[in-house]
Amino acid sequence: MPRLSLTPERTLPADAQAAALLGRIWRPDVGGPAVVTLRDGIVIDVTRAFPTSRDLCEAADPAAALRAAPGEAVAPIAEILANTPPDSRDTSRPWLLSPLDLQVVKAAGVTFAVSMLERVIEEKARGNPAAAATIREEIGKLIGDDLSKLKPGSPEAMHLKDVLIKQGAWSQYLEVGIGPDAEIFTKAPPMSSVGTGFDAGLHPSSTWNNPEPEIVLVVASDGRIVGATLGNDVNLRDVEGRSALLLGKAKDNNAAAAVGPFIRLFDAGFTLDHVRNTTVTLTVEGEDGFTLEGSSSIAKISRDPADLASQMIGPHHQYPDGAALYLGTMFAPIKDRDTPGGGFTHKYGDIVTIAAPELGALVNRMKRTDACEPWTFGTSHLMRSLAKRGLL
Repeated sequence: MPRLSLTPERTLPADAQAAALLGRIWRPDVGGPAVVTLRDGIVIDVTRAFPTSRDLCEAADPAAALRAAPGEAVAPIAEILANTPPDSRDTSRPWLLSPLDLQVVKAAGVTFAVSMLERVIEEKARGNPAAAATIREEIGKLIGDDLSKLKPGSPEAMHLKDVLIKQGAWSQYLEVGIGPDAEIFTKAPPMSSVGTGFDAGLHPSSTWNNPEPEIVLVVASDGRIVGATLGNDVNLRDVEGRSALLLGKAKDNNAAAAVGPFIRLFDAGFTLDHVRNTTVTLTVEGEDGFTLEGSSSIAKISRDPADLASQMIGPHHQYPDGAALYLGTMFAPIKDRDTPGGGFTHKYGDIVTIAAPELGALVNRMKRTDACEPWTFGTSHLMRSLAKRGLL
């Protein structure tokens, strides 16, 4: 039976010693969260220099500021990781949190050709996985599955749109997949994301769902992309498939925005170009012995990450505390789990690992949203905690 366990070897980037890693932990001894970094395998609390993750990301050079920040040694990262999974957690000792705090959590949808086609299929199937295989074949015959070189909003894309309309095959998902405007929505409010080692939430109303392995950009309030981390944009395929107007119900649920393990800040050794060439891998291990593997190559994204960030934030849409942006995924699992033609869906207890050598690994166990730890520590609680500790 798979276990939810964390080790430095499994969690950290391959070159962690060279990386500027920004994270957060819960410190029971101070009764609140702390902003931390890693130095020689030791978790260093830098909260007195930067009370929030947001504050550090607003610095002119966040990576340099983090490296220069004075701090307090808390514990070896191995100890904190081992104490993070909720079932075995000693609440008198520190554990890892999501690296985000005041940043709003946004997500870009339908940014890869393969996932775009799967959204069209969801819409046509009306949330019925049994009908998906037939529709997938029909859609594939009509438009193919290699649209990765088609630039959204281009004359070629608009010509394809005209052809599909004439064929009666146009979809709102194709509109945001190849049209000029990206789909960018609010995945979760500030302070609500969960980190690696936590349970991630599946709404019990869903019977057709899957993980979405993604890179998450971290964007400062002035639009600068300052770093990246990993994310699982948990997807309720049947809910969104019934109606795109149910996107909020499909996406914004308790513990449904998993992010981590750390934000890797941009510096000479890790830039947006590294993100553009990253492949994110996925493994699902079920208590029933089922395994699923997949990957998502950012190099095949239809919209450049910088373009997505600029559509999210700018003169017409501000985020004073910055934002985190899920970039979308090309991974859409169709492997049958229980019955032929039934496709994939989660079972409670699944262990999901999303990884990339440059960013480490985000590991979560899937549970019902009402069985995950409830979200009780919000922005007001953070402000009170920091004020009590003399950090504001």
